[in-house]
Amino acid sequence: MAKSAINADLAATLDLVAAGCAVLSDDWWVFGGAGMALAGVPDLDPPDVDLIVSERDAIQLIALWGAHIQTGEASPLFRSRIFAKAQIGPLPVEIMAGFEVREPHGWSPVWPRTRQTVERPGGMLFIPTSAEQAEICRRFGRPKDLARLAALEALS
Repeated sequence: MAKSAINADLAATLDLVAAGCAVLSDDWWVFGGAGMALAGVPDLDPPDVDLIVSERDAIQLIALWGAHIQTGEASPLFRSRIFAKAQIGPLPVEIMAGFEVREPHGWSPVWPRTRQTVERPGGMLFIPTSAEQAEICRRFGRPKDLARLAALEALS
């Protein structure tokens, strides 16, 4: 079980995410800054909670939370078949299904292989292991992701 290093706004939002995601059918993960904080990376203040879910679970969460599907151009680095934002707590929740990253050989899916449980008052959350989160940071290659590698690797 992972230790967490989270602030009050993140904690409140994660408890709502845990409660809402308890009804999902497929594997899902909190990732990005919120996932890193749940793994124990200190001194993070994520501006949102990122979720990777299946397409059918994304549709369910969008309905449950009244999320707004985002349309328009994908970023040059990321894209999702479904991308929606929900405001269920102090921080927004970004729901991603069919999430991909552009790598030198083209677009590649981001679907974690590991699933670590984090217990919260609102229920169970799932994150990739810190080692896999470090791999994802390397794949993304952005300065903010690369800056977090050492902290993630220290937890592995």
